Amino acid sequence: MDALYPRLLVEDFDTAAGFWTEALRDLLGIEPVKVLPAAGYANWDLGGEAVLVLYARTAIAQAIGTGDLPSAAPAQDSAMLVLRVDDVDAATRCLSEHGAAVLAGPQDRPDWGPDLRTAHIRTPDGTLVELQSY
Repeated sequence: MDALYPRLLVEDFDTAAGFWTEALRDLLGIEPVKVLPAAGYANWDLGGEAVLVLYARTAIAQAIGTGDLPSAAPAQDSAMLVLRVDDVDAATRCLSEHGAAVLAGPQDRPDWGPDLRTAHIRTPDGTLVELQSY
């Protein structure tokens, strides 16, 4: 089995699409393949392969019949997007300039893995992201 690509289910599609459009432009030099606000869908590719897909929570809830359930409960995070970057410090600065909150700044994590450096941010729409290099 292959994991095809990350698909984030987002509460605020417009905010998430705006953030990732700017962030992926700066980080990878890519533009969205499509952004369909009415459908709550956006995707970005690099070299013909999917990098990231956004899908509105309301759209997936409608598709699978869970629209009557609450969208979120107060809790700790249940998922995180992990991005491998060349320079954790530079990527953290870049994403914070686009409105991400830095939760744990760049730091070496030798107890997690040899030469591992990480930072943790929260995007404006609430997604927890780990930036890492090794």
